[in-house]
Amino acid sequence: MGLRVLAVDDEAPALDDLVHLLRADPRIGEIHTARDGADALRKLDRALADGRPIAAVFLDIRMPGLDGTVLGRVLAQFARAPQIVFVTAYEGHAVDAFEIKATDYILKPVRPERLREAIRRVSESAELDDDEAPPAVPAEPEPMPVELGGVIRFVTPSEVLYVEAQGDYARLHTSGGSHLVRIPLAALSERWTGAGFVRVHRSHLVALSAIKELRLDSGRCTVLVGDVELPVSRRHVRELRDLLVRRARRSP
Repeated sequence: MGLRVLAVDDEAPALDDLVHLLRADPRIGEIHTARDGADALRKLDRALADGRPIAAVFLDIRMPGLDGTVLGRVLAQFARAPQIVFVTAYEGHAVDAFEIKATDYILKPVRPERLREAIRRVSESAELDDDEAPPAVPAEPEPMPVELGGVIRFVTPSEVLYVEAQGDYARLHTSGGSHLVRIPLAALSERWTGAGFVRVHRSHLVALSAIKELRLDSGRCTVLVGDVELPVSRRHVRELRDLLVRRARRSP
């Protein structure tokens, strides 16, 4: 049958070239395409719902809205995560690709022999996956130690509703109060990538499960977390909306 793959690029000529090269390889079966991250998520969800999951995503990085690295981190949390092959004109995202555990990283313009090598890696990994048990659910990140009245206790990510930046510190807000910890918000955001948190503002990190409402009013976007209304930066609106839609689709 061949590998079922998704090619994602916001530039039509680059997408057409990639599809042409993929189609020329006998190991490739169905080829789906998307012009942005939100469209890619919709097609991946549809494929899963139809019982025909995508084996690999060939993914551009610099795209408007939900860019490739953010989309890659989202895909890595799927129960049956597709393999990711970044296809980009920029070398500077190799570290991101490594952290996401991408199968390969190809620079544009794409050379046919380089793409064939990436497809070989995808094929071999797909064969190994077929022989192994289903992947385990990612473990929750380590609890965060906090001091309260001279006593050290540990706050787990699942207890936290949102996090507020305070200089080189971060304040963890839970249903029972707040705790100041010595870690920058950016570092905590990286540490809790797989724990269901999303950056909505330079000053706020929010648990997706704690969001009650997404509010849009005269171009201003906010989220309601518990009884607190938090601002959402314009550049985070589209990503957040897509994540909430995907989460709602998965809810029973």
